[in-house]
Amino acid sequence: MKKTLLIAAVALLVFPLAACEQKPETVTDQAPDPQAEALAKAPKVVLPPSIKATVTFRCKDHSLAMVDFFSGNMQVNLRGQRDDAPIKLTAEKAGDPFVADGYSLTGTPDAITLAQPGKPSQTCKK
Repeated sequence: MKKTLLIAAVALLVFPLAACEQKPETVTDQAPDPQAEALAKAPKVVLPPSIKATVTFRCKDHSLAMVDFFSGNMQVNLRGQRDDAPIKLTAEKAGDPFVADGYSLTGTPDAITLAQPGKPSQTCKK
C-alpha cells in the first residue's frame, strides 16, 4: 500500500511538469536596447547629396567662378574666390536653373551660364 501511495504521489508531481513547455534558455552578452521601439518608428534618414564635381570656370569678363556640382542635380555651391563662403543655389527639379537671391546658374561641369546681382548674364568655360 505504501508503494502505491508513493507511485501515485510521484505521478501527480511528474506528469504536470512534463506538460510544461520547455524552451532552451538564451543567454546573450547584450542588454536589450531601450530605444528599439522608438528607432523602429523613426523616419528614414535622408543623407545630404555628395559632391559630384568641383570645377573652376573662367567667365567672359575674365572673372572666376568656382562651382561644386552635387549628385541629384538639385544643388550647386558657387564661390568667386577659393576662400569665399559658398552661395547655395538650388533647383526646383533636375534640369531647372539653380537660383538664389539674384543668382542664376545653368549648365554642366563643362560650361555654365551665370547671372549675378549687378552683372549681366555671361558664359563661363573650364
